[in-house]
Amino acid sequence: MQTGENEQALRKILDMTRLISMSILALHFYYYCYGAFRGWQLHLEITDRLLGNIALTGLFGFFHKSKLFALFFLVISLLGAKGKKDEKLDYRAAFAYIITGLLLYFISYLCLLLDLGIGYIAIAYMSVTFTGYLLILTGGTLLTRIIKANLADDIFNAENETFPQEEGLMTNEFSINLRAKYRLKGKIRESWLNFIAVFRACLVLGSPGAGKSAFVIRHFISQALNRPKNYEPYTMFVYDFKFPDLSIIAYNHWLKNRHRYRAKSDCFFVNFDDLSRSHRGNPLDPQAMDDITDASESARTILLGLSPEWKKKQGDFFVESPINFVTALIWFLRKYMDGIYCTLPHVIELMQLEYDELFTVLRLEKEIEVLVNPFINAYINDVMEQLEGQIASAKIAMARLVSPALYYVLSGNDFSLDINDPDHPKLICMGNNPQKLQIYGAVLSLYVNRLLKIINKKNKLKSMLIFDEFPTLTADVIPTISTGRSNLISCILGIQDVSQLRKDYGKEQADVIMNIVGNIVAGQVTGDTAKQLSERIGKIMQDRQSLSINSGDTSISKNKQLEYAVPASRIAALSSGEFVGMLSDTPQQRMPLKAFHCEIQNDFDAIEKEEKAYKQIPIIRQVDSAMVMANYYRIRQEVRDIVSTEMNRMLNDPALRHLIVKKN
Repeated sequence: MQTGENEQALRKILDMTRLISMSILALHFYYYCYGAFRGWQLHLEITDRLLGNIALTGLFGFFHKSKLFALFFLVISLLGAKGKKDEKLDYRAAFAYIITGLLLYFISYLCLLLDLGIGYIAIAYMSVTFTGYLLILTGGTLLTRIIKANLADDIFNAENETFPQEEGLMTNEFSINLRAKYRLKGKIRESWLNFIAVFRACLVLGSPGAGKSAFVIRHFISQALNRPKNYEPYTMFVYDFKFPDLSIIAYNHWLKNRHRYRAKSDCFFVNFDDLSRSHRGNPLDPQAMDDITDASESARTILLGLSPEWKKKQGDFFVESPINFVTALIWFLRKYMDGIYCTLPHVIELMQLEYDELFTVLRLEKEIEVLVNPFINAYINDVMEQLEGQIASAKIAMARLVSPALYYVLSGNDFSLDINDPDHPKLICMGNNPQKLQIYGAVLSLYVNRLLKIINKKNKLKSMLIFDEFPTLTADVIPTISTGRSNLISCILGIQDVSQLRKDYGKEQADVIMNIVGNIVAGQVTGDTAKQLSERIGKIMQDRQSLSINSGDTSISKNKQLEYAVPASRIAALSSGEFVGMLSDTPQQRMPLKAFHCEIQNDFDAIEKEEKAYKQIPIIRQVDSAMVMANYYRIRQEVRDIVSTEMNRMLNDPALRHLIVKKN
């Protein structure tokens, strides 16, 4: 018990022990320097007899025996000593005193060999020995004042924030597995990132240079196409923001594995900058547009992609009116002659017609009557300011797509978007250009939205959708994430930061995407994104120590408490290739350790060797400017022919003549 009486008794025992030590040392001096003490007249008959009796005990059996006994009692007295703690003291100073003292304490024997008078020899010997004794006493006292808790060894709390992670390899027919290393209590351990529930979508976050593509996305592509034996490869769509970085990877792995699909497979590319290496595909394929809602979705996608500020104003009159107008144009072309002219270039050219001709032709299609009547009435009643506000905004936005190159790619039919068709599996790679982001992004968004609608059906092949820099698209991916799991659709979304997603999609949609994905892999991110990730990973039990020093005592307390396993500040300081996140599992394969903070392992030598053997994207067909311009003029002429033919038919048919629009 820590009572005052016990402490005082202990102090007295220690003082007595130290006194015994000094007494033995004094007897040692008197015994071995007796000649000097006799010469100094510092001896008595009684002390001589007493010393003789002590000698009979064997204390002076050999020269250093009594010194060792004195040292022994000194050490005992130091064991219970309590000096005032000082955080500035360390073991080096204490041991320096002790070692120096021991050397002087025992080497002092050499002083007895000096060729001096007996008195001088005794003084030298006792001085050196006692100096060593004091140094040992000083060093031992310093040891009792050193704070033994190393509170400053882990100043960033890195070791305390480590936690166990999944070290076993878990696979299934659909899994993607990444090898990694992580730190646990000062040791580096091997681990695996097991994406066994890949159809619950995966969000890959990280600032530029964090390693999203190099460490994560490229492995999703390669492993999805290089499935283990007896497993069919994934069908795939790749949105390649910096074309052809990811497309080359996908193409070469497809070349190695195309024979493993159950039916003949093909690889298609869409690239607006190099038309010779681009296939032609119609995103408004009439065979895939079943009803007018498909036209409405396509119109919304293209206009919101061309005018991103409209995303935050959906529902406004001057946003919904242009969308309805473009919907009417698309559905008219879809119904006209069974959709042989239903392409985006034809829509753009059709909307450039004079209002008299345009509205007259549109009135032929009864299904769009509700959509076009407000525009026709405004025109007939000469409400031109309102009409121009409704239509001109759509015409101005769509005019940005008036390009012979775009017309060439968008008006062909080399491929369809049903990538997971069991009879014709496909890999489609679409490339963007950061310098033409808004124009290309709007068209690619149209492709993506049509693809998402087409593939999300039962009894199809498993497919993987790779989106690099997803916020550059205007794609309604939420229904696919929510319902695509049962249809074996895996979405991999690469974004830089949640704030980027909120900027382009709005807070509500961004939060929905963040919260419904089952797998999150995050490199270096900051701000609110880092906080969300830290909270999602959760807390672990961590050791805590506190040190209290006062004038009379020093106390160290230790406890455990729940703290964030990966604080936001640590996520903001991740190195390239280092990732944190959370994985999901399946009812058939439970994964108890879902959280991770690791460094994904890349064999860069093997990757470099592999890339040197890559084949470049092939030339699809030789395309020159004459072919592109001929296609451009052909589309314009076809639209004029449609209007001319239908106007003549209406003028010559009394039953249709009343549909001709004439301004009052």
